[in-house]
Amino acid sequence: MNELVQFFQANPALLYVLVTWSLIWKGIALWHAARNRQLPWYLVLLVVNTVGILEILYLIFFRKKDYWNF
Repeated sequence: MNELVQFFQANPALLYVLVTWSLIWKGIALWHAARNRQLPWYLVLLVVNTVGILEILYLIFFRKKDYWNF
């Protein structure tokens, strides 16, 4: 864990990119879960931080498909 902290201290721009990436995907996934009234998914996406991986999986496989709205 200490190595990870040192890595991001040496490369703060990478940390900002990672946080931005995660927030964008989390926002899109939370919006879809709330709009589709999928409360369990909304809560999991809100609490669990997976750097966008869970959010992307939700958007691809588990959200209600409405092709007219992204």
